[in-house]
Formats: sequence, structure tokens, C-alpha cells
Amino acid sequence: MTDQLCRFCDTPLKDTVVDLGMSPLCESYLAAEQLDHSEPFYPLHVKVCRNCFLVQVGEYVRAEEIFTEYAYFSSFSSAWLKHADDYVSMISERLKLDAKSLVIELASNDGYLLQYFVKRGVPCLGIEPAANVAKAAVERGVETRVAFFGRELGRELKAEGRQADLVLGNNVLAQVPDVNSFVAGIPEVLKPNGTVTFEFPHLMRLFEGNQFDTIYHEHYSYFSLLTVEKIFARHGLTVFDVEELWTHGGSLRIYARHTNDSSRPLSAALLALRDREEAAGYRQIETYTRFEEQVRETKRKLLELLIAAKRDGKRIVGYGAPGKGNTLLNYCGIRTDFIEFTVDRNPYKQGKFLPGTHIPILHPAELEAARPDYIFILPWNFKDEILAQLAHAREWGAKFIVPIPEATVL
Repeated sequence: MTDQLCRFCDTPLKDTVVDLGMSPLCESYLAAEQLDHSEPFYPLHVKVCRNCFLVQVGEYVRAEEIFTEYAYFSSFSSAWLKHADDYVSMISERLKLDAKSLVIELASNDGYLLQYFVKRGVPCLGIEPAANVAKAAVERGVETRVAFFGRELGRELKAEGRQADLVLGNNVLAQVPDVNSFVAGIPEVLKPNGTVTFEFPHLMRLFEGNQFDTIYHEHYSYFSLLTVEKIFARHGLTVFDVEELWTHGGSLRIYARHTNDSSRPLSAALLALRDREEAAGYRQIETYTRFEEQVRETKRKLLELLIAAKRDGKRIVGYGAPGKGNTLLNYCGIRTDFIEFTVDRNPYKQGKFLPGTHIPILHPAELEAARPDYIFILPWNFKDEILAQLAHAREWGAKFIVPIPEATVL
């Protein structure tokens, strides 16, 4: 067996962060007629590079097979839409964007964010590989090119004269198998004094919050600030500022510029976070390899809670059908013997079944009809929004199970 090599620096990968066993693709929801057919499972074995400390899983399935037809639509979370709207307001003011500017979003999904630039009269272009999702963006009036972004597309856009004042990407960096080509394409489409912003789950928060369910095949890499700085620097970009966000259990928003653009010095926030990661051991291999036992203990506690509830005759149903939930359920072996069904607001998922566990996905109205004793919140990162939406469930005595950072009943 040949060594798996780091996707950034080609160093052989020897060290395990966590082995979550075999798991299906987390967004591969099944129709009823597929339930009696074989279903592919792939290793979900997370490793770390001793050279650059990039945490990563192997590319068992090509990105084209995952993202050409995709089940995730960003616009079904009101909290996420507000986050996007707030970002557009902030960055438009900060960069003084107007009708003469150009914004390019990489992995623009269904236009959830660019629609707010359109409303402000700021020209924009979305790059989105999933044709079914891009169609929804176009219907919102967002110009969208159906393609995977990388070095070659960056050069094509530059040749077309389409360089941007702002290049942004939210929750895409982790989903790129060829991180070098992807980041190398950014300087091609960025104006000489342009700005780059990227948001991605913060590895430090993943570890501290025990967020192992954020790991799935669609997420090829997991980033600390220290490692992102290395990747961007190799391709002529300097990270000069950072914000810590609530999204996805704790994310970073980094700001970058061309390295030869000296107009914006490194911020105090960037230097402070860099020091915090250094102090927390993110240049030491032991910080990464001790995560696995923490994950195993969470699995034990969650199963103990569910087993006790079922033995007590309680009824448990799920809320949401996110990718992260499928990692959690498959790793823990939680199927319909524990959770009868789950509900989701996304019509694309309703009537289908979760990959691996085959738990049915129903319309949210079925939750009220069932009146379960426990509601298992799979998208726990939107816990507050969901608890507010389902406050009426307390009237029939329902309790809520939040699985991460550890199994908790609310």
C-alpha cells in the first residue's frame, strides 16, 4: 500500500487524528427505490501532515461525482441568510463597493449571498459546480457560471477581463481536493488592490468543541490559521486580518491580499490568533493525535443516553438532515432502531432517506403529528434557531437531544 501524501506539500501522512470507520457520502440521500441496492461506503480516516499540519481525509471520490448534483441549498436557514446579508452590508461599506465594482464568489451555491449584492446594485459573478443549485441562483438574478474553480478557470476569467475587487468563498476551502490549484486561481481573478475573504470551520474550534461530525468526505481538509497562511503565501497571497465567527460551531473569516500589495499591514487580531494557536500547540503533533479518544468517549455517552431512553419506552425523532448528522449517525451506528425518522425544511430531501442509516426524511409537519418524547437536533450548530422554532414542542413534554460537544438533554 502506498503512502497517502499531503495534498498541499506532498509529505507522506503517518499520523491519525481520528478514524471514524467506513461511511457513505454524507449528502447522497436515497430514494425509496434505492434502499434495496448496494450503497458505497468509504474510509473516513483523518490524518495530519507533520510538515504543514494540514488535517485531511483521502480523496476516495472525485469532487465532480459529489458536487455536480448537490443536495445542499444554503437558503433554507434563516440564520445563514442573515449572516450573508450582514456580511454584504459590512464588506460593501469596508471596501466601498458600488456599481463600478465586481464581486466574484467561489462556490456561490443557490445565490444565498450574492443576491444581496444584486439588491445593492453591485455587479457580481458566482462560480458554482452544481448545476441544480446554480439554477436556483440564476432564478434569483445572480449571474452564475457552472464550473469548478481552479488555476485554469482563474486564467480564463482574467483573459476575459473579469478581475474582481472582492473574491470570496464561504465554506468551500475545505471542499477542494486540489487546494493548490484552487488557491493559485485566486490571484488571477483579483485586482491588484483587491481583497479576498474566506470563511471556513476553525480547526481549533473543531477540536475544542469535539465537533467530529464536521468531518465527512465532502470536506477534504480542515484548517488552522497557521496552515492557511502557509497555503495562501505559497500562491502569492498574504492573510492580513481575521475574524472569529459563530457559524458552523466556530469559523474563521480571513482577509487576504496580493503579497506585493503593502497597503494593508497585518492586523492585531491576526497576530493575536496566530499566537493563540502557537500557544495551544498547533505546531505540535500531539495536539492532533489526542483527539480520537475524546471522540470515542462521546460516542459511548450518546449511545448510553439513547439506549436508556428506548428501554424506557420513549419515542425519538430527528430534526434536520445535514451532512454532519450523517457522519454522527453512521459512526455511532444510530439507525431507525433509535430514531424513527427525521424532518427537514428542504423539499429536495423530503421523501428520501439518510445515507447509510436509511432513516426517512419527512416534512416538518410530521413532527407535530408524531409528538415524540425526544427531538434529536442533528444540525446542532443552529441549535438556538431550532429551539426557538420548536418551542411549542415543550407543550407536549418533548425534550431535545443535542449531541455535540457531548450528549446533552435540554
